[in-house]
Amino acid sequence: MEELNKVSKEQLYSFWKNFSIGLLIIMVMVGLSALLPYYFSPIVALIAAAILYTILYNNKLTHKSNCMLVIYAIFFCAVAYSFSTILVNILDIWQILPFKLPKEFSFFSKPFLPSLILDPVCFITLTIIYLRRKRMKICVNCKLASGDYSGRSKLGSILSSESYLQLRNMIFLFGLLSVVIWSYYIFYFVDAELNGRDYYVFVWMNIIGCSFDELYFAFRYYNLYLDLKDNNEIITQEELQDMTSKTYLRYYVICGNHIFVNTKVVDINRTASRVLDTPFTTKRSVSGITIPEVLTLIKRMTGVDNGELRFFYGRKNPGMNRHSTLRYFYFLDGSVEDYPEMNVDGEWMDFELVKRIYSYHPEEMSATFVSDITRMATIILTQKIFNEDGFRKMKLKSYQPSFNLKEVKKNGYDFQEEKWIRISMFNSDTKLYRFKRWWRGIRGNDSNKSTQEWR
Repeated sequence: MEELNKVSKEQLYSFWKNFSIGLLIIMVMVGLSALLPYYFSPIVALIAAAILYTILYNNKLTHKSNCMLVIYAIFFCAVAYSFSTILVNILDIWQILPFKLPKEFSFFSKPFLPSLILDPVCFITLTIIYLRRKRMKICVNCKLASGDYSGRSKLGSILSSESYLQLRNMIFLFGLLSVVIWSYYIFYFVDAELNGRDYYVFVWMNIIGCSFDELYFAFRYYNLYLDLKDNNEIITQEELQDMTSKTYLRYYVICGNHIFVNTKVVDINRTASRVLDTPFTTKRSVSGITIPEVLTLIKRMTGVDNGELRFFYGRKNPGMNRHSTLRYFYFLDGSVEDYPEMNVDGEWMDFELVKRIYSYHPEEMSATFVSDITRMATIILTQKIFNEDGFRKMKLKSYQPSFNLKEVKKNGYDFQEEKWIRISMFNSDTKLYRFKRWWRGIRGNDSNKSTQEWR
């Protein structure tokens, strides 16, 4: 499965390009606000927001494996700046404010200095989005589509970590610009015609700061590309186009509360490391595979003909839509003593021990194994704690249920269904849950929407 861990240079370039487009739009907003009549400033911001929304919508339609969190954040920055500017001016016109609005904040007077509002608004908006990044709809949908951070491909891990780095970088940038510009405005600015130094501070400093940020990340991702190339983790666009469709299969062979594992699987991310994983993995160069063929393969790998095959879950691989990974359970009757050997290397391990390793030393397990156990545990435990409306079945919040593999076989959980994962993220333990649930209903958001793509 090494090819699943490769990244194309086009994907890295597209990721940097989205970041650059976001910063470029902010630079254009600042520049046009200085060139056009001042009252056009909020209109320019709304046009910028419309462009960003179009980019987001087109990416959603094309189902590209790209992180749009920065574009999403800058979209809200543009909207927040526009409405903040309009609101402040309306309140001033209606004389609602307890003080006279300085003319530098009014786009009906001269000189209007948009950076005094834009930079703090961007800083506050980006900070809120960064703090809420794991709960925002765009990130939740990405997590449901691509899996947890621990189980993603190389591309998914890069996009996840780098998008957060980009947000932190922009928070620092606009925080620094806010401090510098406001300090200059309070201590050095003279209420008169703008001079060259004023233009430099209020206009060009934003443009120069964003330009340096773009160059920094351009060099960063070029160096990242070189590192990936040296490690043979870059796949060319030609290879992607020539690559045939593949279906990867992972089986979890279970007997009672024991699972058959190999403790010496080579970690593809750390070639010198050996980790815990299922030894039953294979691939087929087809876009789909029939259940009889899936059953024949696991019978051949285990040497056991009387097991029960059951679908676990599956999804397409991010960045390689023609590749998919399917997981299956293979339940064996009797006890582990009845199956002392398999056709592959490995050993029977009590699932309680597997859970302890998962809880305290997940680095000793493969990333995919960790991701699969996370999905299994999340769906089972959420069903035990909450009902379908997201309310606790037991009011005692200290109640911590457990589960074992015998339950997995007996209860026939649907692990492809994403409803319970959504409930685990949004339930009665969430502050103001009833109000937020009512508001989502008004907006038409179905938090229990499921995905049955692999059925």
